[in-house]
Amino acid sequence: MAEKANTPTKVITGKCRLSFEHIWKPNKMNEDSKAKFSASILVPKTDKTTLQKVKAAQEAAIKEGITSKWRGKKPANLKLPLRDGDEERPDDPNYAGCYFLNATSNNKPGIVDLSRQEITDEDLVYSSCYCRFSLNFYPFDVNGNRGVAAGLNNVQKVSDGERLGGGSRAEDDFLDELLEDDDDLL
Repeated sequence: MAEKANTPTKVITGKCRLSFEHIWKPNKMNEDSKAKFSASILVPKTDKTTLQKVKAAQEAAIKEGITSKWRGKKPANLKLPLRDGDEERPDDPNYAGCYFLNATSNNKPGIVDLSRQEITDEDLVYSSCYCRFSLNFYPFDVNGNRGVAAGLNNVQKVSDGERLGGGSRAEDDFLDELLEDDDDLL
């Protein structure tokens, strides 16, 4: 049995919702950036265990940053990855009652099912499904921006979810019986 890496900056989340997923292919956030794998992770405010773990990992990364990046003191305008969806995205019902964070990686994350078997079908893990995430929090100091970021290690799909943004699935749209004049389609 493999040993678990137990570091104060590593978190295994509870059941969270995957949003804005780029876990299969890297994506550029803007024209000047390097393409990365990424996910926006919606953490229900009711998941006190995950929130406690994330906050503890952020604090551990801040302590690490004070000694390794920020010359012995905590910066005044420190950027943190965990943000309140009700405050920052009040017009998006998908973020209501959730905190969210964005996690990135230069490397493709491992993607598994509940039996820890690798998932290779991109249609099975998508924005709006529910997953657990392995994350690592770390300090950064880039071009005057200082803070803590979340690194995306691995993803475990837990269950399907209703599509975000109100879009529909093709299977559902064409569920109704054929139109009267559709004989020529058969």
